[in-house]
Amino acid sequence: MVPTLEFDERFMQRPHETYRRLREQRPVQQVVLPRGTKVWVVTRYADVRALLTDSRLSKDVRNAGELFDRHAANGAVRTELRQSLGAHMLNSDPPDHTRLRKLVNKAFTSRTVERLRPRVEHITEELLDDMAGNDEVDLLESLAFPLPITVICELLGIPQGDRDDFRAWSNVIVSAGGQDELGEASAKMAGYLVELIKRKRRQPADDLLSELVHAKEDRDQLTDTELTSMAFLLLVAGHETTVNLIGNGMLALLRHPEQLVELRADRSLLPGAIEEFLRYEGPVHLATFRYTTEPLRLDEAEIGAGQFVMLSLLSANRDPDRFEDADGLDIRRPAGGHVAFGHGIHYCVGAPLARLEAEIAIGRLLDRFPELTLARQPETLVWRDSAIMRGLATLPIQL
Repeated sequence: MVPTLEFDERFMQRPHETYRRLREQRPVQQVVLPRGTKVWVVTRYADVRALLTDSRLSKDVRNAGELFDRHAANGAVRTELRQSLGAHMLNSDPPDHTRLRKLVNKAFTSRTVERLRPRVEHITEELLDDMAGNDEVDLLESLAFPLPITVICELLGIPQGDRDDFRAWSNVIVSAGGQDELGEASAKMAGYLVELIKRKRRQPADDLLSELVHAKEDRDQLTDTELTSMAFLLLVAGHETTVNLIGNGMLALLRHPEQLVELRADRSLLPGAIEEFLRYEGPVHLATFRYTTEPLRLDEAEIGAGQFVMLSLLSANRDPDRFEDADGLDIRRPAGGHVAFGHGIHYCVGAPLARLEAEIAIGRLLDRFPELTLARQPETLVWRDSAIMRGLATLPIQL
């Protein structure tokens, strides 16, 4: 029987089982997401990687309004989110994408990010100090969340006292919750960022958001809507992915004790282990919306023009046609090839920062607490209810 894909609780908790059957039997399938949007989901590695750079798929949010109204039950909320927070580079095509990305590229190069290493190390050590003396902690609350949110907020120039609000709004926006919650969180996030940008314009500081407010590239300055959307993208993507990378990576290690022993014995394996964590249980589930600008045939599916397409990075990275023993964790696996950060022009601009933070957080955690173990049975852990992000709700560990 050909499998179907329902974005219900069972699927969110155990997606790999369903994706395994889909890759074999129906690798391209139309589904309805929890918030009512009809999309085609693509699951095989070769298809996903090819479509990430296919010009027949657009990400231009300005032309997607009618499609959302046609395919979604919550067009009004999506319109608000699209207009207030959606005009960023992840929702644009060249030449707009080229212009927007050029303004932030220099802040996230490997060389620039490496300068943040001492600060990331310092924050990590402070968080580990706070964990010491406890028998049990939630690793997400204690380390995986506060580290990247502190780093990205310091980079953007967002006051420390506002960071919990951002976490709450972000959780709603990337979750599969109701449209009323989405609308409220989007409005609060947008309202805050608008006021913050006004302050940066009046009183610029030594931070990335101030630079973006006053940046001029080829005499072209970002509009207020573009600034708000860019700040939103950098803030949400700048911490959500790293939270999940640290949490998912540590869970993978703790569920594979032989791999943990190897990593503790040879710390030079850590950079490669980070790449394997990204492949094995990456922080992003489905890449964000794309839509067809012309009819597209993929496998046995006929996808008409004006249809939404979402690419499962999670499934692609477990495709046995690309990765040997794809469902196994191997921190010695040759690095490269995974699509956890995307591929092509929309490849995650913050990937170097996420890798740095994860490497420092996991490495220092293992140094400080060499005997740490899971404090719950793995099957009792709950994954977040999100079609975009792949991450745990909590990760209790025994120190």
